[in-house]
Order: sequence, then C-alpha cells, then structure tokens
Amino acid sequence: MSQPLDIATKLPPEADRVVVSLNPMAGASSASPRAERLAELLAEAGIRAEILTDLDEVGRLAGAWHAEGRLRALVGVGGDGTAAELVNRTAPGLPVTLLPAGNENLLARYVGIRKAPEQLCRTIAEGRLLRLDAARAGRRLFLVNASCGFDAEVVRLVHARRAEGGRTGHVRSRDYVKPFFRVLRSYRYPEIRVSWEGGEGGGDLVAGEAVVRWLFALNLPCYGGGFRIAPQADGRDGRIDWCTFARGSTWQTLRYAGAVLLRRHRKLAHCHTGRARRLQIASQAEVPYQLDGDPGGLLPVEVEVLPERLTLVVPAPDWVSRDAMYDGLPRPSRD
Repeated sequence: MSQPLDIATKLPPEADRVVVSLNPMAGASSASPRAERLAELLAEAGIRAEILTDLDEVGRLAGAWHAEGRLRALVGVGGDGTAAELVNRTAPGLPVTLLPAGNENLLARYVGIRKAPEQLCRTIAEGRLLRLDAARAGRRLFLVNASCGFDAEVVRLVHARRAEGGRTGHVRSRDYVKPFFRVLRSYRYPEIRVSWEGGEGGGDLVAGEAVVRWLFALNLPCYGGGFRIAPQADGRDGRIDWCTFARGSTWQTLRYAGAVLLRRHRKLAHCHTGRARRLQIASQAEVPYQLDGDPGGLLPVEVEVLPERLTLVVPAPDWVSRDAMYDGLPRPSRD
C-alpha cells in the first residue's frame, strides 16, 4: 500500500510529460487557445505536452506515462464534471489538475487553481501534490458533491433540455433559470429514505436513518451558486458530510434557500447534518441524483467514501496551514 501523499510531496524531475484533455465541442471559445498556450509554456519549461481530444486516448496515454514514471500531470480543460470524468477513467495515484473552463469550477477554486495558463504552468513545473478523498455513488466517482431531490431534478432538466436542443459547450448559470422555476412549480417532493454508518461521535451519529425530502452529500465545502451547505466539510477526513431537509413545498424551498444563504439552515428544527463513511439512499418514487453538477441517475444509490483517491497537482501549499477563505470557500486547517 502506498504512503499517503502530503501537500509537500513533489513529483520527481524525470516526470516530464503532460497530457491535456480538450473537448473541442465544449466550453467557451477561449478554452482551445488557452490549452495551446499552456502547451507552449510547458515546452519552454522542458516539459512535453500532448493535447488530445479523444477521452479513450487520453486515458491510455496518461496511464502509460504514469506507469513509466514520466507523467507530470493529466490536465482537464473544463470544470468539476471534467475532473470527475478523468478520475473515473484513470488509476488511483495518477496526478490530475485543471485548466478551469467550467461554470462553477468549484474544485479548482478550492485548491487555488486560476484560469491563466501561466499560473498553471508554474504549478505543474513545481509539481506539488495534494491527496484528497473522493466518493463513489454506484459505480461512478464524484469529487465535490452529490445530492438528490429538488436540485438534482433541476440538473436533470437542464441537461435534458440541452440534449433535446442539440446544444454543446459548458452549462452556463443562466441555463438553470427556466428549469429552476419549472421545477419550483411542479416538483412533488417525494420521500427519500437515507441511512448512514461510519459517522463520528456517540449515540445516533455513528449510524442511523431518516425519511427526508432533500439530501446533500459533500466531500468538500463547495456547492454551486455560492451556497454553503456544509462549510465544515473536509476532503481529508475520510467522511462525507451530509445535510438533509425534512419538509417539501414551494414555501419550504424558498425558506431553505434563504436560510442557507444566511448560514442559518443548521438552526432549523427539520435540518439535520452529520458525517458518514457510507450512505444508503432510496425512494419509492423516481427521484434523480446528481454528481458534481451532472445527472447521476435515479435512486436507489449507495455513496461510499474512498479515502485519498484523488491526487491533485496544486499551487503553493501555504493555504493548508491557515484557516482562511479563498474565493468565498473555506480551507481546511491542519487540525
């Protein structure tokens, strides 16, 4: 079994190859030029970069170079869904990083990766590594968050509308407006049964079950739209932080959203939070779930933490040593 990577761990100098995964049909028009600029900068730094557009080829080449000890980074040009897709296609321990081009870019923002190719080139050249937990929902890995209920129905509808319209490119914030109000008018808030195990503390925190209308599972303290549902979540504690809401109606939806924005939701009598290694989630109705902003499927699903499954190439490590804020997101302390 390999030793856990600390953020101070650095890639060896002989790791001098980079694979850049670029989908030419996705993202803003600036994504391809920025990827090409990154490759030029890496070449100037003595690092060979290959820009590939086929995901099967990306996985094959990155895996081969990693096995040879030559891979410095697999770069995903995109957002959280891109990062998750690459991790799902590669072996544990393979170093991944991002050239942000998504809608929220929650993972990149959390570890301090900016959109400038110049900054990412420095990050890759320095080769600092950080290992974080990931989680599995069914057979699919996710890195940031999962949820089921109202918001997952919005995600499902957004992607369904895009598929029907033949649209490509990244999902934009405005793409959620009409689907949100459509779901707000029509959603029935079916019951969701959740059970958990492997929590911390005593009593019913270690294991338990509940019937709720909303459920969020967060590996990191990040969620779209600036919502801080579980600001205490730590991607290095071997647990998923969960948050549930027990009631469902249009009024309660607006009330919950306001409480989360004001960071007062955990004071609500019908909001419950905890940590767990594993969640079992089911419903007698057809309830969708989402993973890192992409549709995941329909319940039931089991969510399980995979400790230190994600290896990231990250900027300078000073953020780990302080309990600070970066772009509105909390950073974990050493505690």
